[in-house]
Amino acid sequence: MSFTVAIIGRPNVGKSTFYNRLVGKRDSIVDDISGVTRDRQYGVSDWNGKVFNVIDTGGFVPRSEDIFEAAIREQAQIAIEEASLIVLMTDVTCGITDLDAEVANLLRRTKKPVLLGVNKVDNSARLYEANEFYGLGFAETFFISSITGSGTGEILDAIAAHIPKQEEEGEAANTIPRIAILGRPNVGKSSLLNALLGENRNVVTDIAGTTRDSIHTLYNQFNMQTLLIDTAGIRKKARMMENLEFYSVIRVFDAMDEADVCMLILDATQGLEAQDLAIFRLMVQKKKGIVILVNKWDLVEKDHKTAKQYEDAIKAKLAPFNDIPILFISALEKTRIFKAMETAMQVFERRKKRVATHELNEWLQEMQDAYPHPSNKGKHVKIKYVTQLPLHYPALAFFCNLPQYVKDSYRQYLENRFRERYEFSGVPIAMYFRQK
Repeated sequence: MSFTVAIIGRPNVGKSTFYNRLVGKRDSIVDDISGVTRDRQYGVSDWNGKVFNVIDTGGFVPRSEDIFEAAIREQAQIAIEEASLIVLMTDVTCGITDLDAEVANLLRRTKKPVLLGVNKVDNSARLYEANEFYGLGFAETFFISSITGSGTGEILDAIAAHIPKQEEEGEAANTIPRIAILGRPNVGKSSLLNALLGENRNVVTDIAGTTRDSIHTLYNQFNMQTLLIDTAGIRKKARMMENLEFYSVIRVFDAMDEADVCMLILDATQGLEAQDLAIFRLMVQKKKGIVILVNKWDLVEKDHKTAKQYEDAIKAKLAPFNDIPILFISALEKTRIFKAMETAMQVFERRKKRVATHELNEWLQEMQDAYPHPSNKGKHVKIKYVTQLPLHYPALAFFCNLPQYVKDSYRQYLENRFRERYEFSGVPIAMYFRQK
């Protein structure tokens, strides 16, 4: 199971700035104009070794007749129902408004953990004014400044404390491989599942978005036993105005967290689009095994060069992590669909692979002899030791004299050589450099 944090509150209190700080990048647009965030943003945050999903909702305006504000309100209510923890964001410069009080009253009725963030507390005068917000009645209240980062460490500590132990180790408890089928609407996810099972397990129509919930199906054929998870398609955010679409997306993220391997389905007639890339990046962040299936290949006019050119174009967009199995299939004609399952199982086995420490260090010495780390600002980096961490995905810890000076290009060099030597195609690898 996944742990999801929803950030809600009235417009222009700094929710998107807080979201950007949690995920470590500027995914959300930030502006002084109220209501800039109309759509939801989804990301992954990592704090003290605990990983969780983050949802940045639009501004919450109770009982507004404005069509956008009404949609935002309804989707915020879904976030309250589906999220594991809620952060209510307020603005110290405005004090407690009627809207804050109304949202707080709504949240007091939920059994979910609620953290109150009082934002824009960036000087001593505002720190004094922020005491007013204790009146909202939340035991876990934090005075923060999303722009400067002041106080965000404390609220992140509180979020991490609410993540149960099993949330971290959920994958390890799986007894059989779990494979999620992901992609945009109408690319053929349910058709693929039906073709694999030989029966119409899921409704298939030309209408995008027929599948709203994640559907779990046991697959046990050709000596392969796994749990297949068919998910709703993730639409482009600009089209996600229906409540059901928002509900479906939350379930997709749950399915991704639950899976060991994700099969990303592309439409051969459309190619790799921006939303496909967004799904792919989340899979990489979550360290899932990945297989890319180009469906509807029967609809493409092709010659002996087409598949290679198509694959090269996809890998160019996926760079730098493009060591991914890519298969061209047709769910309708059942072309290479069982090869897809076989490849997914191979990725699952690679993801569990462990390399002996003595072998890793022999490899490291060989790599450094062939290409030593270049000097950086007159500093000479020497990596002395490497070991594989005991996690449910491949993770290497490198111990060196100056970890802060290790260049990204050298990290990439080590990862590429590691993949070549030990065959980790389709598996993201975490690499940590620590002080020795």
